[in-house]
Amino acid sequence: MTAGGGFISFEGIDGSGKSTQARLLADALRKGGQDVLLTREPGGSAGAEEIRKLVLEGPPDRWSPETEILLFTAARRDHLERTIRPALDAGRIVICDRFADSTRMYQGLRGAGLRLMVDSLHDLMIGQEPDLTLLIDMDPTTGLARALGRQGAEERFESFGQQMQEQMRAGFLALARDNSDRIRVIDGARAPEEVAADVARIVADHLARATVA
Repeated sequence: MTAGGGFISFEGIDGSGKSTQARLLADALRKGGQDVLLTREPGGSAGAEEIRKLVLEGPPDRWSPETEILLFTAARRDHLERTIRPALDAGRIVICDRFADSTRMYQGLRGAGLRLMVDSLHDLMIGQEPDLTLLIDMDPTTGLARALGRQGAEERFESFGQQMQEQMRAGFLALARDNSDRIRVIDGARAPEEVAADVARIVADHLARATVA
């Protein structure tokens, strides 16, 4: 755990509302006097934002899963070096919209041996997990409809279809069961303010315990 337990990530399938919740949490913590950095993956640094364009745009078969793993790991390393660690070292709370758990799911579940590759590269090049991960759980049909309804340029993974979203949801929930000390599952099929209230309560409890520890 980082000092103060201040590294918080949001995870979930496409359209789960995690980005909205990350922003709402950042706003709430700032109003409470906290120094907060809100960032995202892939992205969050100049180099990582360039890689974001490569991996989130274009046809589904633009990259193999193996190449994607390398690209995401490179983006994460730059993000960690240039944005996340400096902010944590300065005593700020870092809220990240996606982190390594997304790579474990989106790339690690797409073929035999890929999850091992993701974890090996993570151990070698990243070596850090969030102190708290909030998994916003959402029905894949609803989530995919929401995601496609945005009609943005970054829809490469949404174009893989509902079957992939179902696989990702099951994978995220399994990951949460295996990492219950870090990952908290929140029902995202409610009004945003209801979800935000649960997020705020969990984070307040986490930060209070981290301060005491």
